[in-house]
Order: sequence, then C-alpha cells, then structure tokens
Amino acid sequence: MENVFPKHSMTVLDTLANIGLIFFLFLVGLELDIRALRRTGKGALAIALAGISLPFVLGIGTSVVLRSTIVKGTRQGPFLVFMGVALSITAFPVLARILAELKLLTTDLGRMAMSAAAVNDVAAWILLALAIALSGNGSPIVSLWVLLTGVAFVACVAVFLRPVLAWMARRSPEGEPVKESYICATLTIVLAAGFTTDAIGIHALFGAFVVGIAVPKDGPFAGVLIEKVEDLVSGLFLPLYFVSSGLKTNVATISGGRSWGLLVLVITNACVGKIVGTIIASVVAKVPIREAVTLGFLMNTKGLVELIVLNIGKDRKVLNDETFAIMVLMALFTTFITTPIVMGIYKPARRAAPYKHRTVERSDMDSELRVLACFHGSRNIPTMVNVIESSRGTRRRRLTVYAMHLMELSERSSAISMVHKARRNGLPFWNKRGNPDQMVVAFEAYRQLSAVTVRPMTAISDLDTIHEDIVTSAQQKRAALIILPFHKLQQIDGTFESIGHAYHLINQRVLHHAPCSVAILVDRGLGGTTKITSNEVSYTVAVLFFGGPDDREVLAYGTRLAEHPGIALTVLRFLPAATVDQAELAEDEACISNFRANLPSSSASDGSVKYEETAASDRAGIIAAIKNLGRCNIFIVGRSPPAVALVEKSDCPELGPVGSYLAATEFSTTASLVVIQRYDPNGDTSRLVEEVAVVHDVPDTPLSFATPESSLHDKGKGR
Repeated sequence: MENVFPKHSMTVLDTLANIGLIFFLFLVGLELDIRALRRTGKGALAIALAGISLPFVLGIGTSVVLRSTIVKGTRQGPFLVFMGVALSITAFPVLARILAELKLLTTDLGRMAMSAAAVNDVAAWILLALAIALSGNGSPIVSLWVLLTGVAFVACVAVFLRPVLAWMARRSPEGEPVKESYICATLTIVLAAGFTTDAIGIHALFGAFVVGIAVPKDGPFAGVLIEKVEDLVSGLFLPLYFVSSGLKTNVATISGGRSWGLLVLVITNACVGKIVGTIIASVVAKVPIREAVTLGFLMNTKGLVELIVLNIGKDRKVLNDETFAIMVLMALFTTFITTPIVMGIYKPARRAAPYKHRTVERSDMDSELRVLACFHGSRNIPTMVNVIESSRGTRRRRLTVYAMHLMELSERSSAISMVHKARRNGLPFWNKRGNPDQMVVAFEAYRQLSAVTVRPMTAISDLDTIHEDIVTSAQQKRAALIILPFHKLQQIDGTFESIGHAYHLINQRVLHHAPCSVAILVDRGLGGTTKITSNEVSYTVAVLFFGGPDDREVLAYGTRLAEHPGIALTVLRFLPAATVDQAELAEDEACISNFRANLPSSSASDGSVKYEETAASDRAGIIAAIKNLGRCNIFIVGRSPPAVALVEKSDCPELGPVGSYLAATEFSTTASLVVIQRYDPNGDTSRLVEEVAVVHDVPDTPLSFATPESSLHDKGKGR
C-alpha cells in the first residue's frame, strides 16, 4: 500500500477524483430535464415518495442501532439524516444504464422507473444538502445560514445564470459548430459554482449539479457539452474517484459476529425499505404486481451516487471506517442484484399479430409490400434509397418502407440523452420542431418525391441484442422483406473493409431469427453518392436462378424490379442436374413459367426483360456464364442455391456460394449485390416474438421505443 499509494500521493488523487466528480454531477444535471419532472404522473410521484419515505424511516431506525454499537459519540442529527439518505437514494445514471441494457428504458415500466428515479434524485440531493448543513460545526444558526444561502444560490442560478446559458444556446444553431469560448465559459462556470457551494458549506458537487440542470436542453449546445466533457470524465477522472473510494474502504474493519450482523441488518433494511415501499405505492397506483415488484428492485439501485453520499459522510467525520465499509458493501450488493433479478422476474412481452405475407413471392400480387430497410449511417442511405426506388413497381400495389437507423447504445452519457430525446418526441427519428439530420432529410425528401410510404424509425440498443429490435419490429410491422447493409464498406481502391465483427454477427442473427425474407445489400455505390430521382433511374439488373426456395424469392423480387420503367432485367437460369429433387424442380418450373407468362409484351419487345438459360454446372462454366452477362448495376442471387461454391474460402457464409464470389473484388468493383434468403416457416422466431390473435396497436416506432404492451395506466383501468 505504501509503495503503490504513498500518503503524499493521495492528495493529488483525491483532487483529481473530486474534479471528475464535479464534472460528472454536471453531466448528471445535463441528463436531468426538469420539464420532464413537471410532467411526472401522480403514480410515478407516489412511487418516488414512497420509495424515499419508508427507507428513510428504516435508515433512521438503523442509525439508532449503529450509534448504540459501533458509531458511539457521533452527533445524532447529521448521522440520522446521512443514514436516511444513504438507504433511500436511487442512482439515476446507474438505473438509466441498467434499463437501457435490459431494453426497458422506453417501455412503460422504464418510463415510470425513470420518472420516479428523477424525482428521487432531486429529493435525495436536497436531503443530502440538509445533512451536510447539519454536519457543520454543530450550531443550529450556522446550519440554518448554510441552508438559506444554498437556497439563495439556486435562486441566483435560476434568475441570473440561466438566461446567460440560454443566450449561449440560442447563438449555437443546428448545423454549426459551437464556439469554443462558450464551452470554456460554461466549464469555468461549473468550477466557479462548485467553489461557491463549497464556500457556502454544502459541497462543490451541488454547484455543478445545479448548473447542469440550468443548461437548456433544446438545441445542440447541451449535446456538445456532453461530448466535450464525458470521455475525459468517464474514462479518466471518474475511475480515480472509485479508486479513492476503494482505498478508503477497509473491509478488515468488519470483523466478528456483531459487525457482520450489522451488515446484514443494513442490507435488509435498505432492500426491504426501498422494495416494499415502492411495491405498496405501485399497487395503490394500480400497477400489476409483477411490474410493481420489478419497479421495487429497479428503484433499489444504488451505485455511484451512493458512494458520493458515503464519501461526503466520511469526510465530514459523520461515518467511521467500519460504518463506511458496511455501507459501501451494501451499495455494491444492492446494485449487483438488480440486473439478474429483473431479468429473472420481468421480461417485456414481445407480441405481434400473425400475418400471411412474409415473402415477396405471393399469389396476391397486388397486395401491399412492406419492407424494413436498416442502415448504420449516412453511407448506406443513397444505395438503400435507390434500391427502394427500384423496388416500388408501377402497379396499383403499394410499397411501404420502414427505414430503421441502427444506433449502438454506447457507454457514453449522450446515448442515454439521445434515448430520452427520442422518447420525448414520440416519433424517435426526428424532432417535431424540425431536425436537419441528413439521414432524416434524405428519407423525408424521398417520401415527398415518390409514391412510396416511408416511415423512419430508430433502434438504439446494444449491438449484441439489436437484432431483437430488428426482428420484433419486422414482425410488428408485418414486413415481407428485411434489407440489411453488408458489414463491410467499399474503400476507394475497391476493396472491402469491415466496420466491425459485431455488425457481422447482427446480420447472421437476423438471418437466423427473421420472421420474413431477408436481403443483404452489398453496396458498391449504386447511383453514385446521392439519391437519384425516379425518371433518372437507369439500371441493368441480373437475376441468377439456380433453383430452390431462395432463388424463387429472388425471381419474385426481380419481377417486381422489372416493373420499373428504368430497369432492364436479365434472368439467367442455370439448368438443374438430373439428380435434383423432383418436388423442388416442379416448383422451380412453375415459378419460371409464371414469370414468363406474366411478362408484359412491351418488356419483351423493347428488350427491357430478357430470359436466358445455360447448362453450366461446374465452377468455371458458371463464372463464364455470369461474366458473359456483361456490365450490370445489380446482381440478385439466393443465399442457398443448389450450386457449387465459386470461391474456395469465404469469411461471409451469409452471402452463400454464389454471392461470396460476386462480392469479391476480383469479380467487380462497381456492381452492387443483393443476397436474399426466403422466409422459412420452420425457423427459430418464436423465442423472440410471441404471436397472439389480438395485440395492442403499435405506433410506427420500433421495439426500443414502443412495446406492444398496454400502458401501465391503461392496465390499471382494466382496459
């Protein structure tokens, strides 16, 4: 200990840790929207108050036991309040992260938990300010003076500082960089506010927290502040605070039956007070019992905020070493049990009504085609929009596209802010007051210029589970086709570079669980870097037909593309070997016959649709036949055709034996590729989505932002 953390180094460590803490509380204040608190329903307010009151009372009772055993001689008033706050607090940032990882953040349960936690957070900070004021030199007059001065500080921030911050926010319009002078001024104000509250006698973190709340949440200003501060704070300064807290925690002080008994007592009172109080208030608010129990465990989350309270108590000499160690272990225990217990007792129902049009191929060719088009960023959009435009056809049947922006829920605070903003706006993809996000503008412009119905959506989730959002949204929107971007982007020299193995796994998981057909789009700049209008579409499309269900789906999709006046379609059929399954062969023949019979006479006469056959079956023959097609803009192939592998080794099995060759740089650097897997009714989709006859109507938002469950409020009314 002396070698790694000598005593003279602790001053530097604590100073850096406290600077990190000040800016972390500033970030927490930025996340907390007071306007949302005003809209907190009576149910969430009652849950918050009950979640504070009962554990606070039990905390006072616990403090009586501790004062008579291991904390003799400490002042009664401050110790009572500190113990009450320590047991009643809910860690708002930690709860937000847990809810996000469990995909509960934007469910009705998550909304109620976050609303109650926000109220709890504000109340806890007020109580903590009271506890700090009481823990001064013991004079009631001084304590009263500290409290009144603290109230005056908050009033000054609201009256004088908030207009200044609002002025800076107004002078930071969307689409333009925020001036560095504004950022520096704000960060200086945070430090000055911390110094002021520390001088008052409360704590430096209160000033930072109040300034964070005062920053306007509209516009890019708050977001830029978060981006500038959070990486340094979360990556460097905040871990130092945990180190500092860990060094102050001497678990060896908990020795003997009495100490361990007190630890069990503290944990029991903390859990019972918070969980039981929340459950009682939830049941009174007519929340179903399972959701009420889940809410109780969620509200029992402690984490970092609890450590802040305990460290302040220790610095103020209110808590001794043994009590501090007991309380730290209690905070760790209550936070650790939250996630596994919530996962065990509550899983949001993912229900969807059954539907029949799960493939592009169908007997009712005039029915609406629904497509879920996913994209990671702006580079995917031009090609995605041009493929959608090519797919719209010219018949009476409608095309509805759900454009889903896949966003990773990172460890950054801004990810939580983004989710809050999306939830608050209802339609998560853009702000109702207008948001110049280029991805939004692209789809909105395309919707206005075409006959296609486009509904943008956003899925913000962990990359390991974002496939659940895609699959569930496809089921709830009754999609017939999911279009996924290939996990590799083409570079200037024509080669592909992966954007990450996690994105590769997303595509594989969606293919495995999909409730409909799936297409993987390998983008080689179809139509250039911008979206082109319908009268400028001039593409040559090649459909390679080997046989089997995937290729029949490919042919159905190619037929739809052929309806577009700017598309020239060539169908190249590779004649099957004699050993092919006769039932499959009969279906293939029927599919080809249907395709040729339904071809408009104009298409055959002007050469916009061609049908060719070849007997090539070996690798060299198939490659030669494909190259003889000449220059094509798009190749469409099935994922699992009955064909030999055209490449010796592929790291992308989801493209299939033919698609892997067409995606290779040796074949082409200009032809985009669509690889289609037909929906398999025997696939593994039941684990993610439960089909029910009657389901609550879901608005045009993905699972991350609207679940098919009725709201807790509606459940309470018996609807």
